[in-house]
Amino acid sequence: MVRSIIPVVVFTLLLTGCKDDDDVLAPIVEVPDSYSFSRGGQSTVSFDGQSTRIAMAEELVAALRDTARKEAELLAMFRNEGPNGEDVAPFSIDTLNASDKSIRSKVAASADYFTANATDAAAIRSTLEGHLSRQVTEVFPAWNTLAQAGQAGQIADGTSTRYVNAGGLEYNQAFAKSLIGALMLDQAINNYLSASVLDEGRNREDQVAATPEDGQAYTTMEHKWDEAYGYVFGASPDAASPLATVGEDDSFLNEYLGQVDRDADFAGIAETVFRAFLRGRAAIVAGDFAERDAQADILQAQLSKVIAVRGTFYLARGADALESATGPQSSFHALSEAYGFVYSLQFTQDPATGAPYFTRQEVLGLLDRLYTDPADGFWGVDPAGIRALGEEIASRFGFSFSAAAN
Repeated sequence: MVRSIIPVVVFTLLLTGCKDDDDVLAPIVEVPDSYSFSRGGQSTVSFDGQSTRIAMAEELVAALRDTARKEAELLAMFRNEGPNGEDVAPFSIDTLNASDKSIRSKVAASADYFTANATDAAAIRSTLEGHLSRQVTEVFPAWNTLAQAGQAGQIADGTSTRYVNAGGLEYNQAFAKSLIGALMLDQAINNYLSASVLDEGRNREDQVAATPEDGQAYTTMEHKWDEAYGYVFGASPDAASPLATVGEDDSFLNEYLGQVDRDADFAGIAETVFRAFLRGRAAIVAGDFAERDAQADILQAQLSKVIAVRGTFYLARGADALESATGPQSSFHALSEAYGFVYSLQFTQDPATGAPYFTRQEVLGLLDRLYTDPADGFWGVDPAGIRALGEEIASRFGFSFSAAAN
């Protein structure tokens, strides 16, 4: 009798073990070759708002070199409204004027960093608006004046004519590069890729049930992920397969992702970013939220690195130019770009800590060292001090100064 019972018990245990294994199997994540997802024959990919804000930012940055522009016009472009919220038409493209989107509304507005920090958010928006205002009030009036220490005006850096404030800072470059962090990066990695946004309310339940938003083909979680994607690839002519033109599609995060990718020391970063977006979106469709979060971690680290590498690159270029025979002003363009990228470090996120690689206070300290006493600005910096800043940034991110300086 004992011999007849044992096989039955063993068979029962085997069946039980198989059932338990099936219960814990992870969802199958089917990753397509391109960023194309659909349900019921309809595309579920949407990032129109991000493409709109990129287009607004492009036109605003271009306007910073148009001396016919008034301060109120530039601020209206930033806010997409006139004083006291009145309707205006600040853009040359009708669809931008008709949009309810604005640049300012999404600057320093991420869930992770600014929902509970209105004070810093207001200060950051004020800083960016200050760059716009001072371009008109300080730089435009001195457009045809030769700049010198304490005097705004124009400089020749060997390739182009640049226009700087009394300290040598190009407000247009400081604004554009700061906007990369304060808008594109902050919204992508600290907002739309944040678990607090992706999992808000019933988002997980609706995703598992494939319940779309009212009147839309996509679920809320799918749309949030797409919006992060849009801040990187939303201006690409082929946004589903954007790697062929990465670096050429806008003047913001996409451009500098491409620039870093073309550096041999960081080659492949663009594909890493694209594949992480792709696999994370596929994981959402499959309901594999652990895999989604793993891909979000990759994106936070890699897109943050873009800011650090380019900031270090421009610091190195500035330091080299300071040692050239053409005088300190030959370094001002690179240092102005570095200024904006250093400012953007406060919007990075280390996925291991959930905090920026450099806090806001640390960033303001770095800028004090880069742009010395306001009376001197870049006129008073020294190459050794600039390289020390670059070394500090590179070390925090785990790459070498020499790698980024190429």
